[in-house]
Amino acid sequence: MEYRSERDSMGEVLVPAHAYYGASTQRAVENFPISGTGFERRFIWALGLIKSSVAEAAMREGHLDDKIAEAIRRAATEVMEGLWDEHFPVDVFQTGSGTSTNINANEVIASRATELMGGQRQERLVHPNDHVNFGQSSNDVIPTAIHVAAAAAIREALLPSLAMLADSLTAKSEEFSGLVKSGRTHLMDATPVTLGQEFSGYAAAVTKGAQRLRNVLPELEELPLGGTAVGTGINCPAGLAAAAISRIAHNTGIPFTEAANHFEAQAGKDATVNASGSLRTVAVSLFKIANDLRWLASGPVTGIAEIRLPALQPGSSIMPAKVNPVIPEMMMQVAAQVIGNDSAIAWGGANGNFELNVMMPVMARNLLESIRLLANAAAVLARKCVDGIEADAERARMLVERNVIVVTALNPHIGYDVGASVAKEAFATGRTVREVALQRGLLTEEELDQILDLQKMTEGGLS
Repeated sequence: MEYRSERDSMGEVLVPAHAYYGASTQRAVENFPISGTGFERRFIWALGLIKSSVAEAAMREGHLDDKIAEAIRRAATEVMEGLWDEHFPVDVFQTGSGTSTNINANEVIASRATELMGGQRQERLVHPNDHVNFGQSSNDVIPTAIHVAAAAAIREALLPSLAMLADSLTAKSEEFSGLVKSGRTHLMDATPVTLGQEFSGYAAAVTKGAQRLRNVLPELEELPLGGTAVGTGINCPAGLAAAAISRIAHNTGIPFTEAANHFEAQAGKDATVNASGSLRTVAVSLFKIANDLRWLASGPVTGIAEIRLPALQPGSSIMPAKVNPVIPEMMMQVAAQVIGNDSAIAWGGANGNFELNVMMPVMARNLLESIRLLANAAAVLARKCVDGIEADAERARMLVERNVIVVTALNPHIGYDVGASVAKEAFATGRTVREVALQRGLLTEEELDQILDLQKMTEGGLS
């Protein structure tokens, strides 16, 4: 590889000749050979949006030369579009403020803006600090990028996927509304429900999860930009941050506003922690749903087998014809990852010291990964699993008819203790509750027909 010599405040560094970044980025590459993973694409997009918006606001208010500001805006827009992603090589596990990645963005945008002005990269017609970073600090840019990227990802990716999944579950709820089956608590037989009622619960859980995410958006949409180094706004002209945030809001269609208190916005990352908590709740809910589907489809001969999941791929390298519930299992693993991510985010949020949190890169990484994984997994769960679920009505009917817990409906008429005796005898002898109760003369045939109506048991109230 060919190299060129670049200089920063610490001296000279050899940088790959093709790179748009400079000396400070190269130092970070050499200092942090940790995971081989950089920030999420949406985070780099958010950085480009911030730099573009500040440059445009600074130009309009006379703080930056028009030609320089326009070149920055164009270069930053290219960063947003992903044209220079290969020039963002800094590992996500780096300095806790994310300064290395902010500098990386400044250097790339400055080099590209210099080219757009007709110069060579090393000429620095556009300076990474004086121009691209004008009125900013890593300490307000990085938390702003976290909020912008997360809010956009939730709105544009996760909420639509959850809506898709809720619609799929609702459609199955309606399709299965008349299919009576055994309820189960503690994995043991319970009073009857309809398969549609079960699926309505799943749909409601997903809908509630989406609403929890909407509830955290106002916090995420409050941006720390303008606080600069410690929240005081030093070196940021009055009104610049508000004007830049107005541009960010206009360009995204998201109602971003300036932080009400810049010291809270930079010292703490409570909005990030809160958003992650809501993602964790969604993950827990989706885990439960996916696991239920796996159990309900278990078998197909020796399990519950009340539903059939779409057969998508062979399930064993040794057992012919075996088909596994691969989509629910994928969803459960995604949920586990999101729950783990949340733990790291919570610990990161606790480590804000004085005027700055120093765990922001890992918090950004985990938050955006959780949003991306849940968005992708929820959509796949809907399309490749839920939409193709079929019910085995005969199997469900057979199981519920053998369920001795239907004796519960007799409680108001024969009492709990007698009901327990009837259920135990029915189970021991292999007869139905109806047969045992009739033989004992506890109720007439007509009364038993009315009280042990399985459909009515799913509708609540007293028989």
